[in-house]
Amino acid sequence: MRLALYIKKRSLAGDARIDALREALKAGGCVLYDVRTAEDILPDTDALLSLGGDGTFLSAARIVGDSGVPVLGVNFGRLGFLSEYKPDDVVAPLLSGAYTVENRSLLRTEVKDSGLTDISLNEMTVHRKGAAMLGVDVTIDGESLPTCWADGFLVATSSGSTAYSLSVGGPICLPETRVLILAPIAPHNLNIRPIVVPETSVVDLSFRSREQEIMATMDNRNLILPVSSVISVSVAQFSLKTIRLDRSNFIHALKSKLFWGEDVRNL
Repeated sequence: MRLALYIKKRSLAGDARIDALREALKAGGCVLYDVRTAEDILPDTDALLSLGGDGTFLSAARIVGDSGVPVLGVNFGRLGFLSEYKPDDVVAPLLSGAYTVENRSLLRTEVKDSGLTDISLNEMTVHRKGAAMLGVDVTIDGESLPTCWADGFLVATSSGSTAYSLSVGGPICLPETRVLILAPIAPHNLNIRPIVVPETSVVDLSFRSREQEIMATMDNRNLILPVSSVISVSVAQFSLKTIRLDRSNFIHALKSKLFWGEDVRNL
C-alpha cells in the first residue's frame, strides 16, 4: 500500500508512537510519505492517515478534497470521535484489508457575488461579530422561514451531528443518514428549534444587524464577511471517503466517546 501521513501538530513529529506506527507499516510492505497540502498527494495513493485529533481530521479532509483518497483517523488527541482509532489498532486491519470505505457528505458553502467557496465536513456557521443580535433569514429551496434572531446559525451534515450541532441542541444522526441539520445558536425567539431537511436541499442565508460584519466558519476555518452577504449552502458534488475498521461502529463510539445514555440506574 502507498500511504500518505498527515501530521498537523508539529509537536507530534518526534512522538515515539508515530515512529512505531511508521516502522510497523513499513515492515508490512507499505510505502509511506508525508503530506502538508493537497498538492503533495501522489498518484496511486491508497489512503491518507490523519495523525492527531478531530481538528487534524477536518484539515485532512480538506487536503484530500475531490481526489477520492480515503482518510483514516488515528487518534493522538483527546476525544477522537472522527479520529477514533488508537495507533496500535490500525496496522493489522490495514495490512489484511479488514476495513470498509464509507462516503461522508460534504457541505459546499458559497458566498454569492464574491467568488468565495469552501468545503466542510461537519458544519458551516454564521455568528454575530459585535454586541447586537443577528437576524438570519433562511430559505430552504426558495421557501422562507421566519427570521431567526440569535447569536448565529448553523448548517451541519450528519457527520457533524455529534460536533457543534450537538452542543446547540441538534439531533444525533448516523453518518449514513442523508440529511442536513439547521440549528439556531442561542436563539432569542424561544420557539425556534433545530430542523432536519433532506441533503438535496439548498439553504440560503441572509442577515440583518446593526453591525457591519459577521463571522462565518467552515469546520475549523473562519472568515469575516459584510452583513450584506448572501450565503448558499448545499451538499458538494463529491464526498469524503473514510476508512472504518471492521470491528468499529457508530453506536459503540457514541457510548464510549460521548457516554450517550449513561445513567446510574443502568449500572
